[in-house]
Amino acid sequence: METLPEALIRTAAGVAALGGISVDIAPLTDTELRAASELVGSLLGFGNRYAAMIAGETAHRSRPELGHSGMAATAGFLSAAQMVQATQGVSHRDAMKLIEVGTLIARAEAVTPDSPSPDEPSTTEPSAAQRSDPDSEAPLWQRPLVAALNSGALSIDGADSIRRALGEVDAAVTAAQLSAAADELIAGAAGVTPEALSRRARQLRDRLDEEGIARREKQRDDLRSVRMWTDAAGMHCGFWRLAPEDGLIIATAFDALLSPRRGGPRFVHPDAVQAAEDLLADARTREQIAADGLVGMIRLAVDADPTVMHGARRPAVRVLVTGAHLSARAGHGRLEGQADLVPMSTVYRHICDTGTIALGFDDDGQCVNVGRNQRLFTERQRIGMAARDGGCMASGCDRPPSWCEAHHINHWHRDHGDTNIADGLLLCRRHHLDFHNNGWEIHRNGATYYLTPPPCVDPEQKPIRLISQSAAIDASSR
Repeated sequence: METLPEALIRTAAGVAALGGISVDIAPLTDTELRAASELVGSLLGFGNRYAAMIAGETAHRSRPELGHSGMAATAGFLSAAQMVQATQGVSHRDAMKLIEVGTLIARAEAVTPDSPSPDEPSTTEPSAAQRSDPDSEAPLWQRPLVAALNSGALSIDGADSIRRALGEVDAAVTAAQLSAAADELIAGAAGVTPEALSRRARQLRDRLDEEGIARREKQRDDLRSVRMWTDAAGMHCGFWRLAPEDGLIIATAFDALLSPRRGGPRFVHPDAVQAAEDLLADARTREQIAADGLVGMIRLAVDADPTVMHGARRPAVRVLVTGAHLSARAGHGRLEGQADLVPMSTVYRHICDTGTIALGFDDDGQCVNVGRNQRLFTERQRIGMAARDGGCMASGCDRPPSWCEAHHINHWHRDHGDTNIADGLLLCRRHHLDFHNNGWEIHRNGATYYLTPPPCVDPEQKPIRLISQSAAIDASSR
């Protein structure tokens, strides 16, 4: 232990001194508890970075060409990942992530500050780290990720998500473009989950390489799989991994089964109210309802008459495409609720199968009003709001349109509000109830929506801008 870095020994001792007594946490106020959570998050971030550097160096000293003399093999492990698992107490997946990020840090830091920019040819002999790298430009474009890791602006998971989603330098995308994309993502990474960063990074890659959209769609489709097994209790288990379009069919079917249970539209036609109430009163759990629904759908499919053409009622998978792309017969579209673009071939396949619904948007991204002055939002209005909002508009919420309810900005009874698209927006059930019950107010300035907290949350009641989740609207605004 004496040869370890003194800072590491002191830090480990300091963390151990925190202990694990919940009585120290319970007296904290909400503000103090949040501050403590942020401090712990920062501590974990720097600790994970150190863990990644150790894992990366472990992998380097265990590389295959060293054979049985490698670090992991000498210690009796089959691989560097297995050694990292055992020494750091992490899963195999996390061990691989730590190794990959640690290797990224080592490669990027091996590039000297005087290295040429990604678009400038190098006139000097590459370093050893670059010579061992099949893509010597990789350390250059990934340096912003390492700098963000060092400063704490990015977590290990965040950096890994961006690195994977942005992809590699190739004939269509240069290192300079990937570096600029990484900078853009890092600038907006505060408070954003790794999953959301991955979605944003994939969108940026699609913008940089539109010709590759069809290729990436095919790559995702090739990854599809279904596995089944029987566990020790005799229960039949399964796992599926589906491309976005096929996955949406399954997700939409379950949305139809479970919508009232998990926050689907409350403002429904009176004829559907009883069915929703029956589902809410059902003694089965959501998981049991989903299981029964899955078996029921498979039974119907197996028993279907092969001479009958089906398709009158099917799960709705909506494709969003601009009129300009349709007219030009070129460009791309989007599956509603998905970050990834789809090629025009997919768009036209859906148009051929189900037709189109025209929705007009103005230059501010506001859906042209097709509403009426009535209590309930119509199906057409809800389609427009889904395309515009992309899901729940509450900050940080990732619920898709199918989980959302149509909220009147000007309350129907209290404010005599109109049922117009501009004065309605999508909220998931939890946020809808929270805002109604706890005094939060939403108001609109043109096409921009703001959430005003109650005085008990923010005495100054500073408005919080609500951002659409719709990738199509985001792209149109650019």
